[in-house]
Amino acid sequence: MDTFADRLDGGWKWWEAAIEEAQEGRWIRDAVERQVIKNICAATNPLHGGRVAPFTGDSWHVRIGRIANWAGVLRLAAQSGGWALEPVAGRNQPTSAGMTELLSGIYAVGEQGEIWMKQLLKGELPPEDEIAKAEGFLTGPGSVEDLELFFYD
Repeated sequence: MDTFADRLDGGWKWWEAAIEEAQEGRWIRDAVERQVIKNICAATNPLHGGRVAPFTGDSWHVRIGRIANWAGVLRLAAQSGGWALEPVAGRNQPTSAGMTELLSGIYAVGEQGEIWMKQLLKGELPPEDEIAKAEGFLTGPGSVEDLELFFYD
């Protein structure tokens, strides 16, 4: 199954696996991986002005667009480093993880934003609680927005 809940759950599991590998010293990022993460952080500035998610004061287009932008950034990041994004929904947390797993976990949520944007353009509103959960995954303290802080190398 490939629901938003599956994507979000898989995204967190793959994200946590990669961060744990890095923090435990089993995954040491190389220069390319470090630069790609810096580029991801620069390209996905959520422009929230210090507000904490959910961004209920913003329009649907801005909220969903902010999430969907992650998908394009992650595709470019994966291509730049030669990593292949993998689906995470319904799959177990990887036993070892690195850049592919990290990018794939984040991508699962960004790709959902693209799905929501297509629905929104047809006049269909996605569930607001799901939008809020995606925003919380991508922005704010302890989220993907703080990606660089999770690495000690």
